[in-house]
Amino acid sequence: MSMSTSTAAGIVRQAGEGERRWFYGGGTHTWKVAAEETNGAFYVFEDCLSSGKMTPVHCHPAADELAYVLEGEILVRLGDREERVGAGGVMLAPRGVPHAFMVTSESARLLFFQTPGSSQAFYRGASEPATTDGDGPMDVARVQAVAGETGATQMLGPPPFLQQ
Repeated sequence: MSMSTSTAAGIVRQAGEGERRWFYGGGTHTWKVAAEETNGAFYVFEDCLSSGKMTPVHCHPAADELAYVLEGEILVRLGDREERVGAGGVMLAPRGVPHAFMVTSESARLLFFQTPGSSQAFYRGASEPATTDGDGPMDVARVQAVAGETGATQMLGPPPFLQQ
């Protein structure tokens, strides 16, 4: 059995380090590892969110997405299943599986990991550099437009939590 080695450079980023971007769907991303740094294998960003932030039902047709809850709590809809996930919990949405989440605590910090890293263009195109702390601009139309342009995210419907 032969072992292959990665051509990606090693990366060390401390707490608070990484490029900060306001996501137009809500939240501030701190990019911990970019797809370019892993030769497209994956990327990782931390997402700081306020209470009530929710996503529409969506899926990633060509990427698996893992969300690790660092702080706070979210309500997750994954396919037909709905469950609360608190600090130390994880949600894995395999490619093509519809999912959504809503922040149920005062705030939440999530660590997102997607593989492969090919869908990074969606998050970059639907965000801008964060210049201050706090919430940035919201532009849901831009998020939907970038989703359509990149094909990395398919919007499938409104947030399921509005009906509760």
